[in-house]
Amino acid sequence: MRIALLLVGFGNVARRFVGLLEESNEVLAAEGIEVSVVGIVTRRHGSVYERAGLDATRAAQRVAEGDTLGPASSSPSVTDALAQLRSQNVEARVLIETTTLDIRSGEPAISHVRAAFADGAHVITANKGPVAFAYRALMDEARRAGVSFLFEGVVMDGVPIFNLVRETMPGVIIRGFRGVVNSTTNHIITAMERGGDFQTSLRQMQEAGIAEADPSLDVDGWDAAAKTAALANVLLGARITPHDVTREGLDSSTAARAVEAMSDGRRLRLVARAAGHGPDVRASVRLETLDVTDPLGSLEGQSNALELDTWPLGRTVVTQRDGGLEQTAYALFSDLVTVARRVRRGAPLR
Repeated sequence: MRIALLLVGFGNVARRFVGLLEESNEVLAAEGIEVSVVGIVTRRHGSVYERAGLDATRAAQRVAEGDTLGPASSSPSVTDALAQLRSQNVEARVLIETTTLDIRSGEPAISHVRAAFADGAHVITANKGPVAFAYRALMDEARRAGVSFLFEGVVMDGVPIFNLVRETMPGVIIRGFRGVVNSTTNHIITAMERGGDFQTSLRQMQEAGIAEADPSLDVDGWDAAAKTAALANVLLGARITPHDVTREGLDSSTAARAVEAMSDGRRLRLVARAAGHGPDVRASVRLETLDVTDPLGSLEGQSNALELDTWPLGRTVVTQRDGGLEQTAYALFSDLVTVARRVRRGAPLR
């Protein structure tokens, strides 16, 4: 099966995804998948298209070295890029959306997704905006277009959360969830428990490519709020945005609270919660003091965990010990394989 890809956004995650494609040649071949990147569209690094396929690995190297792919533009033409994608004689055309989250409205990522659906392309995204701001409408549009809309990288990097529920929990009702879902703040709090410095810990996460481009999204709790909205919209049938999530972030008092909790044999953590269904869902992101035996209280560094409150399975906890850039890139890869399998068997969208 031949798949043509258009990459919209070419930051750390997208560049690692390109490397992962090359490193996973044997896996793709075993799945009968042949992938070609035909376009890369960015605001900062310019854009490039090649109908016969790009050397995406070389493009990633150039950007990492500070080079550009073409003239930079404040409004790169995704429409022109989709026209290039449309011209491909392949079994599946896929837009990979990894632009930076805009916490005000989820744009322009939502418009990129909509344009792809209108063009008959499948969409895979690691951007939280489309799912956190417009999940239900976008899923309806994907169904009408007969294409997939997948987003495993939106929460907990490559750990299968949405896929876990969708594929392996038939008949299960999700009543609520709670979790530590932001690696940067958990790393900072863990460091401060031991007397570490806030700015040093944040800088470490930025250098690793894990912290958001705008670190205030992490520190002020917006990233966790966006993930909470995404989880609530998908798992609980909510129609909320990050602005409907009661939110707390890290501030000048956090270090003292973390040390005090540690001295009492407890742990301070930034916890995302939601419960209810549909219009009754209530969601929050707050600093909570937890027992050390709590699955969330025991998390160290950049580890994440999500506890699902379900019927009839009860409480189920998924823990990610090694979250980061590579894991998010893997989420894009796993979603790509899912698209290929769906197209091959003509599976209906769910």
